[in-house]
Amino acid sequence: MITNSAGVDGRAAQVARRQLNLATRHQLTAAGIAPGTITSRTSRTSRTSRTSRTSRTSRTGGPWQRLLPRVYLLQTGPPDHRQRALAAVLYAAEPASDPLSGDTAALTGGAALALLGIRDAPYTPADVLVRAPRRPAGTPEVRPLPTTRWPRTITVSGIPSTRPVRAAADFAARAEAPELVRSVLAGVVQSGWCHPQDLHAELRDSRLLTRPAIRAAAAELLAGVRSVAEARARDTLEATDLPTPLWNARLYTPAGAFLATPDAYWPDEGVALEIDSAEYHYTRDAWHATLRRRLRLESHGILVISATPSMIRDTPTEVLAALRTLLTLATSRPTPPTAQARGHVQLELPTP
Repeated sequence: MITNSAGVDGRAAQVARRQLNLATRHQLTAAGIAPGTITSRTSRTSRTSRTSRTSRTSRTGGPWQRLLPRVYLLQTGPPDHRQRALAAVLYAAEPASDPLSGDTAALTGGAALALLGIRDAPYTPADVLVRAPRRPAGTPEVRPLPTTRWPRTITVSGIPSTRPVRAAADFAARAEAPELVRSVLAGVVQSGWCHPQDLHAELRDSRLLTRPAIRAAAAELLAGVRSVAEARARDTLEATDLPTPLWNARLYTPAGAFLATPDAYWPDEGVALEIDSAEYHYTRDAWHATLRRRLRLESHGILVISATPSMIRDTPTEVLAALRTLLTLATSRPTPPTAQARGHVQLELPTP
């Protein structure tokens, strides 16, 4: 059972309400709570062996929990992702500052992107920007990142954070797996949190475009790619002599009505490649929507090939053979497709 702001009143209660039931030691003592009272109200975690192969965690003491050095959760229940993220900011902020202002500490990197719902972005460890030359000690849960390039900050779910474009660059700077960089950066752009050109500018200003994995991900996004599956398909196509398609081009009817946005589209041939993941088509409504989109494309003379991400990854030759056949057939069709791709420009990646 969770007891909110357990054992808190007066100024400390106001702080807790404002900060998701969290407070720093500095805030608690400033509110008139004696250090001994803080200690007595804070639970202590211990492990008690049950058998030779398992153990259980028990808590003793008061209703508060020490999440990080000098940062307390003033409730009996476990913290959620928001509380852990804010605890990281409270830990890194200057003790006498208002930690919610975003002036001395701001969440960034994967933790900030995870709050925005970016798939694959990790909540921990939480990267927190601090103004150089301050350099708080790191913990397994928090990585303070001193910077002289202090950004504009925003508030996400009550937590001071960098804008998504800066959070994405800070994440890329510390991520080690190229596929994870690909996935997270694509997720930020696909979700509409930033334009690929703005992300490229941030990556350039952060001097990250010299890294092959980051530069490749930036190039894919500027080309219109919006997912790892599309990026793999682009890699596969670039290794062939097939013509270069438009990625995620918006197609319209001659009357100006929106038609669809196929993953890849060859406008001269009127051929579209749709990469349909089972994850997003497992309900009847989603599957019907996919079929209706295909019917709309075919009704305007567009030849459609559907493939799953696993087909692109495991049996690319089969997908390429089907594409080659349709692209060849399309050149001899008596009636060209009536759909039009509008407002799509293949952007070039500037040199770093």
